[in-house]
Amino acid sequence: MPENYITCQEENGSINISEDVIAAMVRSAIIEVEGVAGLSNTAGAEIAELIGIKTLTKGVKVQFANDRVIVDTIITVAYGSNIVNVARNVQEKVVNTVSAATGIEKAEVNVHVSGIAFDK
Repeated sequence: MPENYITCQEENGSINISEDVIAAMVRSAIIEVEGVAGLSNTAGAEIAELIGIKTLTKGVKVQFANDRVIVDTIITVAYGSNIVNVARNVQEKVVNTVSAATGIEKAEVNVHVSGIAFDK
């Protein structure tokens, strides 16, 4: 499966960053946000894992289009947290992380809340 890269052309050559690298950084940033209980998979990704296909982008999909990064993430929120505030905090954290790591200022972050996690 060919990977997609974001390419930055420099004087001395090009710099290519894999979508998987961005997705790993985004996952790490998201779990640091207060109120996020975890990341979720789509149904297709869960089925792929069951049959032995590893999905490294659990809960995060990254795309590059028109000089911007588009991130879709699926999270579960801790019970008692304000869902909208948690989602906004995720958006802010992801935008800051992507900008700091890549220098790309244009990022679109779509947060999908798939459930609530209750304390055991």
